[in-house]
Amino acid sequence: MNNSAVLLPLAAGALLAGCTSISPRYGSTQSEACKATSEQEVAALFERWNQSLQTGAPQKVVANYAEKSVLLPTVSNTPRLNAAQKLDYFEKFLKDKPSGRIDSRSIEIGCNTAVDAGLYTFTFASTGAVVKARYTYTYKWDGSQWLITSHHSSAMPEK
Repeated sequence: MNNSAVLLPLAAGALLAGCTSISPRYGSTQSEACKATSEQEVAALFERWNQSLQTGAPQKVVANYAEKSVLLPTVSNTPRLNAAQKLDYFEKFLKDKPSGRIDSRSIEIGCNTAVDAGLYTFTFASTGAVVKARYTYTYKWDGSQWLITSHHSSAMPEK
């Protein structure tokens, strides 16, 4: 028997053994300590974000997002991939004094991750406009706080 015939099954076995240490959800290692959380704590993350809108300070809103995160906003066609791009978006968005309200939601919790998806309504105090939209927030525990890793929002297509 040649060496490659012996090494190939050993290499495949080692590769498969390595895969068993990876969680199929979110690619986290099983040895990673998972932050205990609840649906109520995850729901409160939207309230934290919404309260940062009320300050009128775009930097406070952007502080809710992880450094490596994606914002796909309701009223812009441009994906916002870094803090400067998010800041640019929220400088414009906050001018109309938005306030959000969750209409319905579904929360899923993983190891140091959470997803909050559903429907929300925004009211804009300076214009009186009301916009109903769909949303998805994904969060990651960074060791000290929950931060948004992706945020997608789109206006409801049916009027």
